[in-house]
Amino acid sequence: MNLMPSLELPLVLTGRDVTAVLGPTNTGKTHLAIERMLAHQTGMIGLPLRLLAREVYHRVAERVGFANVALITGEEKINPPGARYAVCTVEAMPRQTDMDFVAIDEVQLANDLERGHIFTDRILHLRGRQETLLLGAATMRGILEKLLRGISVVTRPRLSNLTYAGPKKITRLPPRSAIVAFAAEEVYSIAELIRRQSGGAAVVMGALSPRTRNAQVDLYQSGDVDYLVATDAIGMGLNLDVDHVAFAQDRKFDGYQFRNLSPGEIGQVAGRAGRHLRDGTFGVTGQVSSFSEELVQRVESHAFDSVKILQWRTARFDYSSLDALKRSIDTPAPVEGLTRALPAVDQQALEYLSNDPDVAPLADTPERVALLWDACALPDYRKIAPAQHADIIASIYTDLADKGHVNENYMAEEVRRADSTDGDIDALSRRIAQIRTWTFVSHRPGWLADQAHWQEKTREIEDRLSDALHERLTKRFVDRRTSVLMRRLRENTMLEAEISPAGDVVVEGHHVGRLDGFRFTTDAQVDGTDAKAVKAAAQKALATEFENRAERFSASANGDFALGSDGTLRWIGAPVASVVSGEQALKPRAVLLADEQLTGPARDKVAARVDRFLAHHIDTILKPLVDLANADALVGITKGLAFQLVENFGVLQRRDVAEDVRGLDQDSRAALRRLGVRFGAYHVFLPALLKPAPAGLLTLLWALKEDAKDRPGYGDVVQVLSAGRTSVVTDPSFDPAFYRLGGYRLLGRRAVRIDILERLADLIRPALSWKPGIGLRPDGAYDGTRFVVTPSMMSILGATADDMEEILKSLGYRQEPVDAAIVAAKLVELDAAPMPAAAPQEVVTTVAETAPVEDMTSAVTEPTTAVEPVEPLAETQAVAEPVTEASEPAGEPTTLAPAIPEEAPKPIFLWRQARFDGRNNRGHQEKREHPRGQARNGQAEPRPARPERNENQQNERGERKEHFRGKGKPGGKERFKQDGKPADKPPIHAKRPEREERPVKIDMDSPFAKLLALKEQMKK
Repeated sequence: MNLMPSLELPLVLTGRDVTAVLGPTNTGKTHLAIERMLAHQTGMIGLPLRLLAREVYHRVAERVGFANVALITGEEKINPPGARYAVCTVEAMPRQTDMDFVAIDEVQLANDLERGHIFTDRILHLRGRQETLLLGAATMRGILEKLLRGISVVTRPRLSNLTYAGPKKITRLPPRSAIVAFAAEEVYSIAELIRRQSGGAAVVMGALSPRTRNAQVDLYQSGDVDYLVATDAIGMGLNLDVDHVAFAQDRKFDGYQFRNLSPGEIGQVAGRAGRHLRDGTFGVTGQVSSFSEELVQRVESHAFDSVKILQWRTARFDYSSLDALKRSIDTPAPVEGLTRALPAVDQQALEYLSNDPDVAPLADTPERVALLWDACALPDYRKIAPAQHADIIASIYTDLADKGHVNENYMAEEVRRADSTDGDIDALSRRIAQIRTWTFVSHRPGWLADQAHWQEKTREIEDRLSDALHERLTKRFVDRRTSVLMRRLRENTMLEAEISPAGDVVVEGHHVGRLDGFRFTTDAQVDGTDAKAVKAAAQKALATEFENRAERFSASANGDFALGSDGTLRWIGAPVASVVSGEQALKPRAVLLADEQLTGPARDKVAARVDRFLAHHIDTILKPLVDLANADALVGITKGLAFQLVENFGVLQRRDVAEDVRGLDQDSRAALRRLGVRFGAYHVFLPALLKPAPAGLLTLLWALKEDAKDRPGYGDVVQVLSAGRTSVVTDPSFDPAFYRLGGYRLLGRRAVRIDILERLADLIRPALSWKPGIGLRPDGAYDGTRFVVTPSMMSILGATADDMEEILKSLGYRQEPVDAAIVAAKLVELDAAPMPAAAPQEVVTTVAETAPVEDMTSAVTEPTTAVEPVEPLAETQAVAEPVTEASEPAGEPTTLAPAIPEEAPKPIFLWRQARFDGRNNRGHQEKREHPRGQARNGQAEPRPARPERNENQQNERGERKEHFRGKGKPGGKERFKQDGKPADKPPIHAKRPEREERPVKIDMDSPFAKLLALKEQMKK
């Protein structure tokens, strides 16, 4: 393909459904991203460091199980089948995903000269289906709002204060300090000095393997050492208990030049001081001059220069040739705010290899050019010269191009060279960098013939080298290995306890338990003679923490709470209360999940906030039902009907309240409709409740009232509703009430959503209202009194013909089997009959009078569709077997005999309204009722009741009836006298006179006569 600059224009330059959570360090952004991700069914989070990805991976896996979480980095892939969440480095994130949630951390790195274009690409292109979070410094706000129009920006304040403590000598730095330098030699010399003066220090550098860095961080976190010497790698979200950050260097090499740290970079690293609500300090040490007053003020107030431009590189590569690929990589930035990134390691390697006479000729097809570019993505872990790094890539690519995979002997020799734990710190560091190269190769799909073997082999070697390096670092920079906690206990000194933002309770660096919400769970490993002292220190810390948490809890926004389907109320993921049944279904109670330490005013604040949220949550999600319950202006029958709706959670079968509905006047109906009530053909209901959130809450409230959370089917129907299913085959083991609460009605073996049933009524109504000769025949209409099931009826229900038979019978319709040939001939005759000019308007008027107002559009438009003469037969195929056409006239059996099928064709069912529903003649009463205001209000009365009578209404046989105002029944007794008073009525039980049988005239030339004759002959 040939790339044109215009192809770069379709960037994702929109911020719709994207939220940027910006702020300084220690604001809980990463914690928020984890909580938001776990609130979705699937999610992915991208992090800047493999070490940080490992930490977040373990946090997420501990919450949802390791089988549900994948860890994907360039060197490591843990991808369980069916994993719902993925924790990645940003480089390992795909450019597109179908995950519900996506988060990208430390987005300010999009301005980094070396890695920035990767972050920019993911910011512009990668989106979650439901939610996308961009986490980073507040300096990114302007550029994000410029590039992603419509983005939502949320700023979060720092949880603790950061103040400048001035210069201090290294030997006088306070405990729990981190000393920052940018050269390995400087890091080692500072750590050596601290070892001699203060006992020891942990070392953290980006060049260390993740396993070694984790071990060094644990050495510091456990309290074995009080000092940490590190590079700026600690500024990327690592959770460390640092009270003070001291800068031993303020210049760094950024991959291209030595330069001074920017105020934003200083603030990012200095922000590691302080944890959660504990304040922190920063300063300088060694040969670094004291920071200027302006710089100090900017760091303390987190006021840094906004990022004006992001590094960018195209992701649309032209693989037609090497030259085309290099030209596509150099594509200029398509929009303002982006700048083309400087050549990265992969581009430098490509430039070198494209001039290699042994490599360039191999890239002779687009596939091989793409393969070469893929090989150039090998990271330069060893930080060697570009030419040396390109030679390794050349060896790998040559094998891939010639053999399809890397030579096993070459791979074994390179791995063997790294497999040695001898030597000093530098030698081990070089071997770790070397083995990380081959770990990366082992995880590239298709690069190795035995990929699993080499993944296991390289991982095992890297782990051994990392452990050996940690041992060397500890031996060199730490003199004492005795636990600080045990030492303090032996000295009988006061123990210091703290609680991490994640709820971990730590006493002198020793984990003693976890605080979830307002409940403390002791670690099972805390036992023995020291357990009492450790727990006492923890309880002391908890007493203050409970008070502080109660304050934050009472001031929390509603978005910090979530009510689960199990009735557990969670605050930022932690359970704080359990919802139980109250006196009324819509007013449940909450029982706090809190320890005894939460007492007095603090407990009252928590309880009050829980009650406020619970009331707000129900009022918001179930607003139509709450409004109906609180509608004090309703009186009489209207109030009674509203009460029944509330008692039945917003759904009533119309036949059960037919008397009440018939007694409503226009004003009462209008009042109920304003409150969200819909009068359907089969139900009186609240359409707003037919959604997953209201249905789930209604199911929970009913289950609490009925103690039914353990019954089969609890929560399953809501999942069906969330999937958008209009009908579903019922599970006999489920409690039928769950279907009703989910907005479904049980009809035969299927449960159908009630709003879909009303749409079915809108299809049946015009089919029954139409009369032959007065307009175009609506879909499914037959003779004005019966109808046939159409594909559109089955489609909206997702039902088969057998299902439709059960559904219609359950709705009170009666079936009549009719020979398929007769039905086909009848439909052809009806569709071919000439129509008067005014007929379409008459049909529209009749349908409009009987259709509900809510569905008036469909009721008017559907019958006016023209139907070809042969279409009715095609429609009946969904409910009947094909019918063999009769091609010979009646009276010639010898010619017709060969055409007779061996098996008689199945009849077609014609459906009509049933008069009785089997409930004390109530169906007959409903059939005779005169609903009030139907034509005026457009409300459909319950099936099988008749529509409202009016002067233009048709009877069941398609005849015109005239009622009221002195207009008598044609050929019968007038119901009103001339003065307007009603005439005497005959006794109710008077026997009707028998009708005179009229002679039936049969036209022998009609198709019906021929079909009947054919049928008689077939019987013989």
